[in-house]
Amino acid sequence: MSLLNAAGMGLINLGGSAVGADSGRRTPEELKALALEAAERFEGASAEEIAKWATDTFGARFCVTSSMADAVVAHLFSRVSPGVDVVFLDTGLHFPETLKVRDTVIRTMNVNVRSVRPRLTVGQQDGEYGPRLFARSPDECCFLRKVEPLERALSEYDAWATGLRRDESPTRANTPVVAFDAKKGKVKVNPIAAWTQADVDTYISRWNVPVNELFKKGYGSIGCWPCTRRTKAGEDARAGRWAMFEKTECGLHV
Repeated sequence: MSLLNAAGMGLINLGGSAVGADSGRRTPEELKALALEAAERFEGASAEEIAKWATDTFGARFCVTSSMADAVVAHLFSRVSPGVDVVFLDTGLHFPETLKVRDTVIRTMNVNVRSVRPRLTVGQQDGEYGPRLFARSPDECCFLRKVEPLERALSEYDAWATGLRRDESPTRANTPVVAFDAKKGKVKVNPIAAWTQADVDTYISRWNVPVNELFKKGYGSIGCWPCTRRTKAGEDARAGRWAMFEKTECGLHV
């Protein structure tokens, strides 16, 4: 049985307590009700309002996730809730420029960056699954280096924030500002879902937010180096991701 099938059948133990085991922890039903109410209530609200609701509602059981393509969402939450956890998936295959953004965030922002690594190093993965898994089975590589580590990291939380935006690609056009992720049993907060690239650029300029230098070199979207290329004129911003495959998402947001 493949890892992907095993995960879908719930056969992989990702750690963490069972829902309801912690005293006072909300059940998935309660979290779903919160998410549905908030999605309606905060549609059209500012990113700061959405962020404040999230941190006020979930407290220590909330985190921010960041790919470190830029640090906009991490910075937003550092203003609203200083000291908030920021989860970064350190796949072992990032560009140096991506790690530079992470390190800048650690030095300059009032957040707690948690670099979460896969269970296997790249070398160990090559030994177990063969070299260049990303070129043969990108879904399985993404599962090993992104999806499973995120599931493991999120076991401590009831809700998390992302930097998803509706204008990034057709697959993200209907992204709600707050949603319930039934697979994870958690609330997913997307405070800048309604922002345009112009809004992001304005925020970056106003607050001098760290940005991945690869954007200046022709990259429209930045992931692991083996599966990311520069985008061509007129292409969708995410066209440079997994360009040789019929794949548009790593699996974190599906």
